[in-house]
This record gives sequence, C-alpha cells and structure tokens, in this order.
Amino acid sequence: MHRRLDWGLIPAVPTPFRGHEVADDALRGYATWMAGQPITGVAVWAHTGRGLHLSPPQRRRVLQVWRDALPGKVVIAGVNSVEMAREAKALGADALLAYPTADEPVGFHAALARELPVIAFYLYAAAGGISYDNRTLHALLQLPGVVGIKVATLDSVMTFQRIADLVRPYRDKLLITGEDRFLGYSFTLGARAALIGMGAALTDLQAELIRAFREDNFGLFVRLSGILDRFSLATFTDPMEGYIRRMLWAAAAQGVIPDDVCDDPWGPQLEPAEREAVRRAVTDARAARA
Repeated sequence: MHRRLDWGLIPAVPTPFRGHEVADDALRGYATWMAGQPITGVAVWAHTGRGLHLSPPQRRRVLQVWRDALPGKVVIAGVNSVEMAREAKALGADALLAYPTADEPVGFHAALARELPVIAFYLYAAAGGISYDNRTLHALLQLPGVVGIKVATLDSVMTFQRIADLVRPYRDKLLITGEDRFLGYSFTLGARAALIGMGAALTDLQAELIRAFREDNFGLFVRLSGILDRFSLATFTDPMEGYIRRMLWAAAAQGVIPDDVCDDPWGPQLEPAEREAVRRAVTDARAARA
C-alpha cells in the first residue's frame, strides 16, 4: 500500500445531493469523470463525503459506485469503528482512513489494521479532530498495519512542521498531506502523497503539482502552488464547514456534475455571491495555467 500511495493524489470526494437524497446519476457521472483523472485513488466516507452522516444504504451505495468506477485504483474508506472497517472491506475498499479518536487510539488503530491497511489522521480540533501528542504519534507509527499519517491542520504550519519532523525517521511510513491551504509547501516539508478535499475539483492541476515537485521542476511547482493557493482562498474559508458545498460548486463549474446536485444537508447555508466567487476561482485557475 505504501508503494501504491507514494507520490499520489487521493481526492476526498464529496457526495452529490439533491436536497437530502444522494443524486445517484451525478454520483456515477462524477466517478466516471474522476476515473479519467491522474489520481492514485479516492477517499470515500471521509468528512468531505459526509461519511459519518450517510445512512448505511447510502454509505454502501457510495462505496460501490466508486469501487466499480476505479477498478485499478485505491479506494480508501473513512471509518470510526471496526464495524465500519469490516463493511468497507466487504465492499472492496483497499485501505482505511481512521477518524481521530481520544478513546485508546493505539488500540483502535491496531484493531482496524487487522482488517485493512490504515492511514492515521491528525485533524485540527475545530473539525472534530484530536491533537495527538508526540508519544501517541510515535506509537501509531510503530504499528505495522499503519502505512502513514494524514495531517490536516488547516492553518498551523508549525504543527505540520513538527509532525513532519517526527515522521521523517519512519522511512516505511508516508507523510500524507491534507493541507488544502498550503498544499505545495507541505510537499517541501516531506509529504509524499496528498489526500485532500480540494482534489475534488481542478484535480489535474494538483496531480501536476505533485509530479512537478517529484521531478524537480521547481519553476512549474511554484507557479502551480500559487494558482492552487489562490483557488483554496475561495473554497477553504469561513465558515469552514462550507467547503464541502464549495467543492461541489467547483465541480459543477467545471461541468463535472449538474448545477442542481450541490446541496450539503449538514453544512451551512451560503450566499449566492460565494458560488460566483468559486466559479470565478475555477475559471481564473484554468486561465492562469493555460
């Protein structure tokens, strides 16, 4: 799994909704489109996809659609229990993203790893995460079934730097960036893969950024970093829970999903002007790369 994820882009994909119902036609179309993008795989049931809010039938349908659309790629399922892990495994998931927990995190990750390879998750507290201390992080990285850790601090460069330094001696573990607001910089600190909600749109530009860094094409890397940082200003901003709806808007602005499937039943209501700002950010990013 380490080899399959190395230098890869794994979009955490949102779930298209019409009102409170999953838009099955849009979901299938979105998965088909994503299959043609330069990605390593996708993450389903993650926060971006509202995995913990979906009903069991919705959850199963979402994973089945993505598994069928990406037969040769990695499907990672976000889980907060061993039961969810077993369900994901039965549905064909390749790996698990462990939702943060304060309840015996090392034992929890070890139990998940008996089902599938596990990615640990350091998530900022405002999004429901747990600030694992260094001792816990070392214990997680020492588990054979943990292939790496996704770090999503949102805006704490110092925290990312600290964890990157901590992970560095574990050469068999991946530092996976979840930093939509400083994606490029996180690679300069040692990230070797990206599992990010921003990957749900402008996917090719983010894959190109990773490739440029890997190939030491630093002129292109800096240029793409600037383009994507500007895009993230329009999509990952207050209210932060609105980012899921904004990423659906961004996908719609690219013509990937219909305009009427951008509902997020659990997110904040946003003003129409914000949708226009996201549309403009998509257009500007494409123009800047042209």
